[in-house]
Amino acid sequence: MSVHSKLYEGKAKIIYSTEDPEILLADFKDDATAFNAQKRGSITGKGNMNCIISSKLFQELESLGVKTHYVDSLKPNQMRVKAVKIVPIEVVVRNIAAGSLCQQTGLPLGTALKQPLVEFYYKNDQLGDPLLTRDRILLLELAKPEQVDEITHLALQINQFLIGFFQRCDITLVDFKLEFGLDSQQQILLADEISPDTCRLWDTSAANDPDRRVLDKDRFRRDMGNVENAYQEVLNRVLKAVETNNN
Repeated sequence: MSVHSKLYEGKAKIIYSTEDPEILLADFKDDATAFNAQKRGSITGKGNMNCIISSKLFQELESLGVKTHYVDSLKPNQMRVKAVKIVPIEVVVRNIAAGSLCQQTGLPLGTALKQPLVEFYYKNDQLGDPLLTRDRILLLELAKPEQVDEITHLALQINQFLIGFFQRCDITLVDFKLEFGLDSQQQILLADEISPDTCRLWDTSAANDPDRRVLDKDRFRRDMGNVENAYQEVLNRVLKAVETNNN
């Protein structure tokens, strides 16, 4: 497969065109950022680990009928994806109170939510990715009403799958971020990645230890150390769960 020009470089990935205009190449980087890129660093092997984890989860979701941008992965840190126009909305699904939800509502960290909370954030670094209401989404024409409904439905469906999948990994899914895109047929596809960069994941066996349980980018955000080890642990458990599932 021949790769052409670099189309876009984000915080975590570089996107290249290929000889097929419908297919792009996503190159996952080891770069790490937090707090809207105010904190920068590097996590050794992160690109490989996040790409493999995302590839496995996308394939699992595809088998359940959830349409994603995933095509295949030819190298550990590279994924071929369908070309989509990203909907400029970050969709966050929360099962347990953490992060900004605690800061903005006063809910204690670790509070189990009675039902999953779906939130929308404007994908705009200059504005600081602000929280959006449905009416603001429609006001800014970021998505059509029926697209907001479909994205919400998909986010809850993906959450249900991921909760069960990570339970098999002895991991609690606290919350996570999704991005969606429109393909050339205006079909909504799950895009971006699902990884310790985009999910809060707690080790079930260390549930009562607020430091040891963290298996995600919070270790980088909060200078907790052992970041690479946490990502590797997630990768190992995901691969084991997929292998068990397929046997």
